[in-house]
Amino acid sequence: MKLLSQYLLLCWFKNNPADLIPSRSFMWKTVVFYLISGIIVEGLIADPADGTLEVSLRTIMAFSSIAIFLLVSKKWQNFYQLFTAIFVCENFIMTLAIAAEALDFWMVMSKQELREEISIGLAIFLVAWYLAIVSYIFRQFFSYKMSASVIFAFGYFILTYGIPMLVMDI
Repeated sequence: MKLLSQYLLLCWFKNNPADLIPSRSFMWKTVVFYLISGIIVEGLIADPADGTLEVSLRTIMAFSSIAIFLLVSKKWQNFYQLFTAIFVCENFIMTLAIAAEALDFWMVMSKQELREEISIGLAIFLVAWYLAIVSYIFRQFFSYKMSASVIFAFGYFILTYGIPMLVMDI
């Protein structure tokens, strides 16, 4: 639980992911949680089978993207650290997304007038926070300047969310 707490502090821009050493079982538990929570969110938005496929593609793209970042920077030995840092924070954001989906469902059922605006606002906030977290992790892990870390975070987002979404639309 202490390790999880240390990783969750990354979501508030505290701690350095390079200083956190996860066990392999901890890393795999974050992957399983990511898959389950992602399937829940995608299942609420679209068809559960399509959602499962899209989350699986995102996971593959995340593994691949992080592996390429680390191979290019010659830090392959830190794969578990970086992957776990990003995925714990993604899981945190995904948990908030599940709560946002539940709120949206409640607003639909109670016929709230501003439901769409609130839902879109929450989605934008969660994506912006996610990009800020990943940017922070890259900046801390690779000692990038702020601008480079934001560019890499945006690139990672496009690779892990954009490409699977495009594949699903084909």
